[in-house]
Amino acid sequence: MALPVYTGVFPVAPTPFLDNGDLDIEGMKRVLDCMIDQGVDGICVLANYSEQFVLTDEERETLTQLCLAHVAGRVPVIVTVSHFSTRIAAERAARAQRAGAAMLMLMPPYHGATLRADETRMVEHFQRIAEAAPIPIMLQDAPLSGVALSVPAMVRLAETVPQVCYFKIETPGTAAKLRGLIAAGGNAVIGPWDGEESITLMADLDAGATGTMSSALLSDLIKPVVQHHAAGRRVEAAAQYAKILPLINYENRQCGLRATKTVMMEGKVIRSDHVRHPLDPIHPATREGLLELARELQPLALRWGH
Repeated sequence: MALPVYTGVFPVAPTPFLDNGDLDIEGMKRVLDCMIDQGVDGICVLANYSEQFVLTDEERETLTQLCLAHVAGRVPVIVTVSHFSTRIAAERAARAQRAGAAMLMLMPPYHGATLRADETRMVEHFQRIAEAAPIPIMLQDAPLSGVALSVPAMVRLAETVPQVCYFKIETPGTAAKLRGLIAAGGNAVIGPWDGEESITLMADLDAGATGTMSSALLSDLIKPVVQHHAAGRRVEAAAQYAKILPLINYENRQCGLRATKTVMMEGKVIRSDHVRHPLDPIHPATREGLLELARELQPLALRWGH
């Protein structure tokens, strides 16, 4: 099966809530429209930065159907279907594929601080998911899972389950890991990507990354970095990245997933930047620091609803 090649900027869509904590359905549609207006190459939904861990199964299904129907093929959509249970992850994958997902994203199976699948069971996990949904799969290599994925383990997975051909690397030393993965994986690695709000994007592009999964905070300002670099204009890419790095750093180190919601609320994309308990709301001083940096750069998320 020939698998599609996706490159560029595929940000994570935040999940907006009303002030009472209910899903903001109309806000979700506005988020997706804003992201498409940012010029993104694709969108990822139900990721960790979408607060997938505070959603009920029913809400997940509602959002999967809503997002894919509303985007309606304007850009490819990646749906995160991670779960420790192979059966549940495979069922999620099949539903997402039927609804129109272009790709699936999963972390390796884990639960809590210590419960992990060994490498053989991990490969079986992805095999069954691939059988349930015949579309590309992205393996998310993130510290949150607590799974130490070696380059040989990822290459073994890609060679055993060819649908696992995209890799989102967001561990310490991302660039070095990307280089190792590209060198060892060869044609089995279609998409070596980075993530973590594009906090190490320039180093990762230099290492061979072909895609980045940022947040939706400043996708329109990140995209020129990727475009310049892909065209061989590294000096221009570095200059653009240097300009936006303070805001990316503030998001990554001070705000986390709250940043996009706060800027989108300020830009009238959504009505509330509510996060569900036990997450803490953004501190007023942190909020002002974030908006100060955002006002200097004027990303579309800050201007969209005005």
